[in-house]
Amino acid sequence: MARWVSALVLVSTLGGAPAAATAGPDAQMTWAVHVSLAPTWFDPAETPGVITPFMFLYALHDALVKPMPGNPMAPSLAESWSASRDGLTYEFALRKGVRFHNGDLLTADDVKFSFERYRGAGASTLKARVVSVEAVDASRVRFRLRQPWPDFMTFYGTPATGAAWVVPRKYVERVGDDGFKKAPVGAGPYRFVSFTPGVELVLEAFEQYWRKTPSVKRLVLKAVPDEATRLAMLKRGEADIAYSIRSALAEELQRTPGLTLKPTSPTFTEWLVFTEQWEPKSPWADRRVRLAVNLAVDRKSISDAEYLGFAKISSGIIPRDFEFSWAAPPYPYDPATARQLLAEAGYPRGFDAGDVFSDNVYVPEAIVNYLQAVGIRARLRPLERAAFYKADQEKKLRGLVRVGSAAFGNAATRIEAFVVSGGIRAYGGYPDIDGLYREQAGELDPKKREAILHRIQQLMHERVMFAPIIEPAFLSGQGPRVGESGFGRIVGAPYSLPYEDLTLRAR
Repeated sequence: MARWVSALVLVSTLGGAPAAATAGPDAQMTWAVHVSLAPTWFDPAETPGVITPFMFLYALHDALVKPMPGNPMAPSLAESWSASRDGLTYEFALRKGVRFHNGDLLTADDVKFSFERYRGAGASTLKARVVSVEAVDASRVRFRLRQPWPDFMTFYGTPATGAAWVVPRKYVERVGDDGFKKAPVGAGPYRFVSFTPGVELVLEAFEQYWRKTPSVKRLVLKAVPDEATRLAMLKRGEADIAYSIRSALAEELQRTPGLTLKPTSPTFTEWLVFTEQWEPKSPWADRRVRLAVNLAVDRKSISDAEYLGFAKISSGIIPRDFEFSWAAPPYPYDPATARQLLAEAGYPRGFDAGDVFSDNVYVPEAIVNYLQAVGIRARLRPLERAAFYKADQEKKLRGLVRVGSAAFGNAATRIEAFVVSGGIRAYGGYPDIDGLYREQAGELDPKKREAILHRIQQLMHERVMFAPIIEPAFLSGQGPRVGESGFGRIVGAPYSLPYEDLTLRAR
């Protein structure tokens, strides 16, 4: 049997923390949320390679390992874990006595079931590399890999995927997938109370949560698509926290007595996808046309106008702070050269580019205006966020798609989802990049692996696979009732997390 090493063992410092006194029955915190409230967000199995579902998962569910304040890979449902010396086996020791909201005891069988049920971002990579998951006993689960894989914990133990988040097997099998999304049961700090589709989600503190009893009795998340309405609710005290307040409204928030602008810097990049670059008859198959798009966009103006200077101009789809990120040369704002490239490609008068799809939160009006200024005529097609992600995963969107991701991970996790052929959000791929991706996945030397991942990113840049735009800041507002909002406590997370640590000021 392989000898065990404890280099990866992390013993929780969170367990045994004194429980905070529960607030009174009127202690309710309300959010004006910028995204649609859809049942798909309540099921860890369906995470699509973006951060949105974790807004809900951190309340309803829990993971073996997840980012927490001061620890990007904190022991949670697993008290500790270890890896065999040969890198082929990972074993997790579960926290004893943890119960789901329905009273069922959480066991290794639930962990195994949740992994095997997982079908979201990274699922194909995880399941291709994991030979088996074994419930050794009720409180131990063992993963066996086909070959050493240095990224196992990045894919499994961070919100690059939702594979480590655990659901109750017996309940899911009894109610089915649709029933589970309608009335989710988890092991998180808050339990499901009610859901009005597209409108409101109500959660109540789960007093038996292993880490601590939440101090806020009730959480109410309201879907408010209009940014001005979110700010108005914050001003009137109808919301305690309002997500995604930008541009002039963010300046107004800053000026309003009693309100506080809370900027965070998530692992967030935003870019355009040329979905038809692999179709020879499409204008987007011509590298010069794709390069023209990159030169047509004034990224600094977008950053200053939308994010009050808190954002960063992006030259790639991978956040600059990610491990193995390569700093691509930035694209200058050069509309004259953009027009010249279009003429060389056979479009001296530009062309009709059809639709630019996006979710209805980040509508790229400025980008469309910049494209039209150089002759690329396009129409905006914003979609409700859950519907947008579904259509994008199913590869139903054509032309240009404004994509963004704030999912955790490293360069490999982002490439796996958006670049490699067959990736959950990839519309095509290149055989040499696919081969390099497979090569780096099995490379145990970090320097050699970094070199391979850098080469992939260089090829992405040389071929102009995408039009990177910006690394947005996430600007939110906080009202006067809030004590601890959670903003910035988990590095890289945009939301007010973890929920069990949030507080309201005493009246």
